[in-house]
Amino acid sequence: MPVQLLEEAQVPQVLDVIAVRAWCSLALEALGRDRAEIDAINVYPVADGDTGTNLYLTLESAHQAVEAVFAGLEAGPEPAAPALPEVMRAMAHGALIGARGNSGTILAQLLRGMAQVLAGGMGGEGDHVTGADADALRLALGRAAESAREAVAHPVEGTVLTVATAAAAAASGVEGDCRDVVRAAYEGACLALDATPGQLAVLGSAGVVDAGGRGLVAVLGALSEAVSGEAAAPVRRGAAGAHARVDAVPDGVVLECPEDEGAAGPAFEVIYLLEADDAAVARLRTRLDALGDSLVVVGGDGLWNVHVHVDDAGAAVEAGVEAGRPYRIRITHFGLGDVHATHDSAPRERAQRAVVAVVPGDGLAGLYREAGATTVPDRPGEPPASGELVDAIRRAHAREVVLLPNDPELRHTAAAAAEQARSEGLRIALIPTRSAVQGIAALAVHEPDRRFDEDVVAMTSAAGATRYGELAVAERQSWTMAGICQAGDVLGLIDGDVAVIGGEVPVTARTVLDRMLAAGGEIVTLVLGEEVSDEVAAGLEQHVRETYLAVDTVVYRGGRQSALMLIGVE
Repeated sequence: MPVQLLEEAQVPQVLDVIAVRAWCSLALEALGRDRAEIDAINVYPVADGDTGTNLYLTLESAHQAVEAVFAGLEAGPEPAAPALPEVMRAMAHGALIGARGNSGTILAQLLRGMAQVLAGGMGGEGDHVTGADADALRLALGRAAESAREAVAHPVEGTVLTVATAAAAAASGVEGDCRDVVRAAYEGACLALDATPGQLAVLGSAGVVDAGGRGLVAVLGALSEAVSGEAAAPVRRGAAGAHARVDAVPDGVVLECPEDEGAAGPAFEVIYLLEADDAAVARLRTRLDALGDSLVVVGGDGLWNVHVHVDDAGAAVEAGVEAGRPYRIRITHFGLGDVHATHDSAPRERAQRAVVAVVPGDGLAGLYREAGATTVPDRPGEPPASGELVDAIRRAHAREVVLLPNDPELRHTAAAAAEQARSEGLRIALIPTRSAVQGIAALAVHEPDRRFDEDVVAMTSAAGATRYGELAVAERQSWTMAGICQAGDVLGLIDGDVAVIGGEVPVTARTVLDRMLAAGGEIVTLVLGEEVSDEVAAGLEQHVRETYLAVDTVVYRGGRQSALMLIGVE
């Protein structure tokens, strides 16, 4: 993280947006460093060795959401810092949509609990809050611990919940400014972590602390560093009194321990995002609780993240369908360690080669799937994290994988996913496609039967020979390469830069096509969003046919959530 960012975070009286941004970056770095260690001590609730990875991927999604808020404002005509509520809501929402595993889902709820307080008017008025003082921070940590317990069907002592509760209790008992509060929370969390082997028999038997609690300590250490500017003391191991109980549990909370912690548990972990109302979610909790264990449902305001361990994965998904609209469904077989988005858990033989592509819009996703690709959705404001790409690579179940990010903003994310997949023994080729139309060109020449290197070279050449354009609607007044645009203007982009500012889609599209075809071309690909009519498409086809005699035009429907129009010229 840049030194300037950390220096700006040294504000003793308030937790402001710069400090939150620094916290998010530092926490991601800390979990990146500690991920392998946390994975290695993961024995509860399932010894599947992925708690550190799940926490990292969850926070990676939160970090992306926070950076998107700052990038949006910094790119405007008058750069400005966002307000604290906007940043905290983004951090919590990013964690919610990217939450992975039991601990990642709980971390998302902890951040949501903090956001409920820090976005609620402390230090300013409504959405104009600039910073949170020590009192607000104490309340936020307390609300975080409470909301996390409320989200877990059967809280167990000696887990991340206990560590969060102890951190909140320590923060509430200290006077001083924000630096004192976060330092106390971190130290309280460390003490609680040391005590977890004496609270949960499976941890004591393995001689380890709770993995989820260890991850939360790393996150709180990053918060302390972001506020104070001083690195938190290393996590203690084997300290005196490490098996002492931590009794800072809220009144009315009943903590339950499993009857037989050594018994084999359910076969599947099921996770999905769910659009549903509160009443439907209440019924869903009851049904899923009867199906399995480790049930955690977090979120609110119509969007939820559901996590449960079950033997009948299909029933868990069907329960979500009855409650609302589930999506981003991930089903992991604990025995196989493979990730599926279907109800079929039977192992299958690996294919030799597969293509994984990030695709905006359900129409394009269908086109890519017809061509044999495994797709990852790219929703507006919700870019996929590297963990989602790794899941798709695993789901493709092939020895060799060609990865198409189809977005220049995803190059680092895709590179991280490729590196993770290589560490698992797969052969990965990352083709730096910058648009879905370049991905279409690459897929058109893909031949899985030829040598891997030859296939990758052919796909890369086809993608590189395809110029790409896009039509979008300006959201606000701003400077562009083509001049000043106003909100509502139709923007024509060529190779990522605004080249045309227009008032109507047909005219702007024709202008973009003419500029792109001025350098020659053989095939025009048009991908139309839902707002573009068939008449507009027919007019553009006719324009190309009459003006450029040797050029063919292919038209696809992008469907929901796709761009207004994508244009490719090969």
